[in-house]
Amino acid sequence: MLMVHSSCPPFLQNPKLLPSFSIWLKPFSTIRVGDWSYSQRRISLCLTKATPEENFKTLSLEGVNQGDDDEYDGEDGFFPAGFRGKDDGKDYDRDPEFAEILGSCLDDPEKARSKMEERLRKKRNKILHTKTGSATPMKVTFNKFDFSNSYIWFEFYNTPLAKDISLICDAIRSWHIVGRLGGCNSMNMQLSQSHLDKRPSYDAIQGANVTPATFYNIGDLEIQDNLARIWVDIGTSEPLLLDVLINALTQISSDYVGIKQVVFGGSEFENWKENWTSENAGCSIHKI
Repeated sequence: MLMVHSSCPPFLQNPKLLPSFSIWLKPFSTIRVGDWSYSQRRISLCLTKATPEENFKTLSLEGVNQGDDDEYDGEDGFFPAGFRGKDDGKDYDRDPEFAEILGSCLDDPEKARSKMEERLRKKRNKILHTKTGSATPMKVTFNKFDFSNSYIWFEFYNTPLAKDISLICDAIRSWHIVGRLGGCNSMNMQLSQSHLDKRPSYDAIQGANVTPATFYNIGDLEIQDNLARIWVDIGTSEPLLLDVLINALTQISSDYVGIKQVVFGGSEFENWKENWTSENAGCSIHKI
């Protein structure tokens, strides 16, 4: 047995009845209970089980769920489309500060705004990461570069910090590992040279029979103030290896630490002192 709890007919209100769910009727719906009939633009109804002591025997709702079936998608058409039970979104109880800001948006918008600005100031470093590199493109030059025995020289705009040196060492170390494993072999570029409008395919036999391109050896990264150098023995003349390194250094220079120029080859470089050791100020050696 069902009963109606509405704000219109006062004689239907019963404080002993606990509503289980609510619905919105269509505009100008008609509610008929016995000989009584009511019309209202929007009526919020609460349906609940009636006790055996209640005298209501029947309930007839006319004009509900007629035609606009897409507005009601629950069982028997009584649940509105927006009713989904418990929200599966973020649990704001785990962030009381954010919940407090949301709760004060309607009551005191200025207070909520000031709290949000304070939150952004406190957590700015976790939200925004500014670029620390240089907007000027890194210059790349070649000076009698020998793939089997040459230095690569770096000139920075400023003396690199410890975190900058660590990043550059990691990049060079990764470059050496990929090269040593033959990952930069321009003789086997099947996918990059295939047509984009076709499904990619790979010929394993062709890939296994190409001439290997192995990175033989690499030295330590030596730093003197804003200058650095590293000795390499690439072995085979593989320009793809150089492209990979230049691309990585270009991104590092743009986003993290500004690199003024990179020079491939040459036994000397301006202001570089051969007799400096790690004991001198501004001089350091880092294992790759």
